[in-house]
Amino acid sequence: MPADAYDVAVIGGGILGLATALAIGERFPHTTMLIVEKERELASHQTGHNSGVIHAGIYYKPGSYKAQLCAGGVRLMKEFCEANEVPYENCGKVIVATTDAERPRLQALYERGTANGVEGLVMLDPDRLREIEPHARAVAALHSPGTAIVDYTAVARAMAAKLRQGGVEIRLGAQLQAVRQGECLHLETTAGTIAARNLVNCAGLYSDSVARLTGANPEVRIIPFRGEYYTLRRQQNLVRGLIYPVPDPEFPFLGVHFTKRIHGEVEAGPNAVLALAREGYRFTTIHPSELLATLTYRGFWAMAAKYWRTGMYEVYRSLSKRAFLRALQRLVPELEERDLEPGGSGVRAQAVAADGSLIDDFRISETAHAIHVLNAPSPAATASLAIGRHIAALAGRSFGLEDVNGTR
Repeated sequence: MPADAYDVAVIGGGILGLATALAIGERFPHTTMLIVEKERELASHQTGHNSGVIHAGIYYKPGSYKAQLCAGGVRLMKEFCEANEVPYENCGKVIVATTDAERPRLQALYERGTANGVEGLVMLDPDRLREIEPHARAVAALHSPGTAIVDYTAVARAMAAKLRQGGVEIRLGAQLQAVRQGECLHLETTAGTIAARNLVNCAGLYSDSVARLTGANPEVRIIPFRGEYYTLRRQQNLVRGLIYPVPDPEFPFLGVHFTKRIHGEVEAGPNAVLALAREGYRFTTIHPSELLATLTYRGFWAMAAKYWRTGMYEVYRSLSKRAFLRALQRLVPELEERDLEPGGSGVRAQAVAADGSLIDDFRISETAHAIHVLNAPSPAATASLAIGRHIAALAGRSFGLEDVNGTR
């Protein structure tokens, strides 16, 4: 075993990779660690392009990874922000039913959120809703006062600062190209070869590719979906906090909604359009080999057979500002086309099984000397510190790490 081999190499410098490294370092302080990030800056992709919501835990099936880890993750995230002077705001959120047909689904969300331990949930009639969001219109609504907003890039910077203070090396501009197995793992990157005894794969949009580099069979494929946003020009008059629709239970996306950002602006979106590259933040961004990999995956065609109508509508809404506006007007009827100006976009790493099913829960798998986070969609940023602790527990057992008492 090379003397300079790290005990653990974490692949991916997004919020989940950073939180995992923090958790391993706290639980196993004798562990030598390196974070390997292909970009020149941390949090460049999903972390830096998300909506910045600290989710309360309403949507998730009780007992699921999402439900369990989001519940603890909310508390840990707010505590971390307070301890590290990262601003966040408990602005609250309403989920609105715009038709009577949506009332049962809204009630089901209330029951699910209550089962998940979300505090302060209350059902609202239209008059009470208008006191909270004067311009929202609905037949009923669900209010979550504990839902908050934060800048996750700022959170990631604070995490990185703590890691560096603790002696963890963060190597930027180091794209993983190959993994050679031997006495230890030899990680061949664009910044040189790294020796490590164990690996934690938090590579997000490339998590399945990294898993395959280690010789694992991830049994899912990451299919990228782009989410596009508009920014409101009259945000101070139309939206106070967060306004969401009742989601479609058959589709693991929340639908277009209004999101107040921590710096004051309000975003409207996102949609969910198939991206033609894993980092395809624009329609014109195409990565031929990645697109070919998507189109030759049988799970993609099985998914397309199930959701082609929804997918076609998402593309239409992406190309038509008026269609996007109509969807938003279901929540805030006073919104006008002139209120919308183009905003940013993000890409969601959605794991898809070979039968075309969209993996909804977090998926974490273990192979020899490696742990792979193969699906970590929302609320992964909210739950990142809790997910990190979960992975640290797995790593302690699988990698034989020494805990704070020096025992294995």
